[in-house]
Amino acid sequence: MTASSPNGRGSHVSRSEIRLRDGRVLPADCFHLSFSRSGGPGGQHVNKTESKVDLRLDIEVARPVLGEADTARIRARLAAKLDAEGRVCVVVSEHRSQYQNLAAARERLVEWIASALVRQKRRIKTRPTRGSKRRRLDKKRQRGDLKKGRQKPRRDD
Repeated sequence: MTASSPNGRGSHVSRSEIRLRDGRVLPADCFHLSFSRSGGPGGQHVNKTESKVDLRLDIEVARPVLGEADTARIRARLAAKLDAEGRVCVVVSEHRSQYQNLAAARERLVEWIASALVRQKRRIKTRPTRGSKRRRLDKKRQRGDLKKGRQKPRRDD
């Protein structure tokens, strides 16, 4: 059974698979999914239903899809979100519906991975121009002259 991707890409991906923004698809065996009872408002409903979603991505199992470099980058950037087994943990309980929480967890995981894979541009070192150095020193000189003008005149002996 296939369904449209939750990312709105239109291609067919199984509900248990997740399509990343760069087009790669993480298979279902990369994930550990569990549900539990959620707190918050909802009265008797919240006490009876298991709407809280705990989605975990096993990075080691996803290594063939992600590659060595991206796996290392995800481990480094998402270190605070890893559990003891080295899996990325996403826990969502903001909605009353298990389906909505699962969709939110999947989308959050895709966002986290996309942000972890962004490569920062290297900073190009620049030096101040001769004119900017001269202007800075001129302002320093003017400021020093202003402060000197505030002092009491000195008597030379």
